[in-house]
Amino acid sequence: MRCLVTGGAGFIGRWLVAKLLDQGHDVLALDDLSNGREANVASFEGQKGFLGLVVGDIKDQRTVDEVFLKPWDAVFHLGASIHVQKSIDDPEPTFRNDAEGTFRILEACRRQYFAANGLDVAAKHFDYDRDVPKLTVRAPRVAVMSTCMVYDLAGGAAIAETHPYRPASPYAAAKIGADMLAISYEKSYRMPVTVVRPFNTYGPFQKSNSEGGVVSIFLKRDIAGEKLLVKGTGEQTRDLLYVEDCADFILRAAASAEAEGQIINAGTGRDIRIVDLAKMCATKGNTVDLVPHDHPQAEIMKLLCDSSKAKRLLGWEPKVTLEEGLGRTRRWLEENRAAW
Repeated sequence: MRCLVTGGAGFIGRWLVAKLLDQGHDVLALDDLSNGREANVASFEGQKGFLGLVVGDIKDQRTVDEVFLKPWDAVFHLGASIHVQKSIDDPEPTFRNDAEGTFRILEACRRQYFAANGLDVAAKHFDYDRDVPKLTVRAPRVAVMSTCMVYDLAGGAAIAETHPYRPASPYAAAKIGADMLAISYEKSYRMPVTVVRPFNTYGPFQKSNSEGGVVSIFLKRDIAGEKLLVKGTGEQTRDLLYVEDCADFILRAAASAEAEGQIINAGTGRDIRIVDLAKMCATKGNTVDLVPHDHPQAEIMKLLCDSSKAKRLLGWEPKVTLEEGLGRTRRWLEENRAAW
């Protein structure tokens, strides 16, 4: 297949590119490098099937048009602004990147779909019963990346896809908008769109600076002999999903006809308090200190995933335990200190 990965130079995106290449597909990465890094995909240069990295903005129509000059069989839309505090400080960039950017990609897929079937993209009064049967050339499969941050407080229960939403940040609200827009394209045009909602993902290639994930930050500080700093009380919990399990989940969701029009969670079904995670990561005698939270109003105190839908529809289950994943991530950080 010809595959496009937006956010392809990011943390999860580069793992998705790697797995697609391993499966023999042709892959183009699109990334504005606001959070991704060219170094993440540098090892793919010259590899069979890698079509390169396009540095560009998903909100820029010219860039999107150029990327869609040739048709795609599958589009993995991971490009987004992902930082909660930045969305609170200045909501507009996150809204535009996450909601408008998703619209641009979905529209490009619809235009490709309609053009391939000889339909006028600009025609008004699209008639579902009349026009959909004419769409004999299949649309690209689309997987849209969501976030577990959209959910309301859950108490002690695991969070299934039916759990109510209550966005605690503009980031979460923008992602809900993008998710619902994606589902509307499946309902309106029968485009094979799936919303994938992995819980907190970690592993090699994740940033370990202030914009990185908590696992990478903790491990980096431990390796460097620094204190591990826990925001707030440390009682908040996270369901931590290893990145290769996450990439496998996304690929399965995009390939499944039963997943079309669905929102699907992915997690391990095991959560851990952040303070306990810090203690697991502190293997060199470094202390664990509590520090003030920078966005307490947006904190979700318990994130525990119910991924039974992913198991039922996709046959997916995580393979890597937290202990094994921490070990793999630590080894990568120790061997790649320049990536810090």
